[in-house]
Amino acid sequence: MKFDPIEKALEEIRQGNMIVIVDDEDRENEGDLMIAAEKAT
Repeated sequence: MKFDPIEKALEEIRQGNMIVIVDDEDRENEGDLMIAAEKAT
């Protein structure tokens, strides 16, 4: 799986795109969707 640097994630959020934040596979091994609140309807 390819992971992007935080700078790329922040740029995507600024552009109004949704991103997936994943935790470590040794923890819950799940992902959360994130979008800027001002872009959500």
